[in-house]
Amino acid sequence: MSEMLFKATITITAAVFLSIFTLLVIPPLLVDPDIAGAFAAGFVNPYASGYSSDVLACWAILAAWIVYEAKTLQIRHGWICILLAIIPGVAVGFALYLLLRLRQLKARAD
Repeated sequence: MSEMLFKATITITAAVFLSIFTLLVIPPLLVDPDIAGAFAAGFVNPYASGYSSDVLACWAILAAWIVYEAKTLQIRHGWICILLAIIPGVAVGFALYLLLRLRQLKARAD
């Protein structure tokens, strides 16, 4: 896979997720701005609970990776990706971190 295709795939996937998130989550949240209730709704049945638990674990792993690489590779601004991985979601934070990391590592190599 070329670097351009890699970047396009990550960017498009994050944009599609963000669009779906915006269409599905924002309207009900505007009607009832109960953040805790919205979070708890992700655990309404065993299947949703499984997916929600997976997302939380992925966020924790991503956060650990970002903090680790901040120390070992001096990747800067990863904390922004950690926050974006909470809201709107891991897909956006992870995609941004991959792009951020790629840019910084490439700049060092040049």
